[in-house]
Amino acid sequence: MDLGIEGKRAAVAAGTAGLGYASAAALVAEGARVTICGSDAGRAEAAARALGGGTEWRVADLSGPEGAEQFVREAGDPDILVVNGPGPVPGTALAATLEDYRSGVERSLLAVIAMCGAAVPGMRERGWGRVVAITSLGVRQPYPNLAPSNAARAGATGFLRTLAREVAADGVTVNSVLPGLHETARVRSVYGEDGSPALADALATIPAARLGRPAELGAVVAFLCSVHAGYLTGAAVPLDGGAYQALL
Repeated sequence: MDLGIEGKRAAVAAGTAGLGYASAAALVAEGARVTICGSDAGRAEAAARALGGGTEWRVADLSGPEGAEQFVREAGDPDILVVNGPGPVPGTALAATLEDYRSGVERSLLAVIAMCGAAVPGMRERGWGRVVAITSLGVRQPYPNLAPSNAARAGATGFLRTLAREVAADGVTVNSVLPGLHETARVRSVYGEDGSPALADALATIPAARLGRPAELGAVVAFLCSVHAGYLTGAAVPLDGGAYQALL
């Protein structure tokens, strides 16, 4: 299926590895002109080279709104924005400090708002745009020991849903994807390699009985950015192998 985004300008935050890289790869495959960012110049350059397709790269600090906004502006008024970034530190609801929560809000809420604020006005002027945020299944089903993330990302989901309603008539869609456990370095660092007890326990909660593949998430992100998804907005799509059990 031709997604109809060949030549569109796309900014993919934190696109040097993991789910961000997979999203960038899916957009490059569709002919989009992609700019990624990372915190390390060497990694960002290497990722852009591996992605091919004329992918450009920038160094950006996504731990707060200033660096996040700067990345989007340097990406050149994108038609497509994939919001992504480093997650907050772990911690239980009361053991996490106020500074942990403040940092989580900076990187997983305010940075999201800043990126959208930099990209969406241009999209509205042109009458077409796509925003897809990579958040977490924790906004629907809070994860143990990730209280700062659960709180900040839930706030981001509220912002994105509100924004979606405000810009829908201008041809701009705003959606999010909620990844469960995927085959990424971050998940491996938490749950261990194949055969580890922690990973086995985690997989037991997933009906698909496996970790998600980053490319699977990238394909969904690309579809949400497509011309075919123009009537789909305000959605928060779980990609979790069936782990989320509620009806709504």
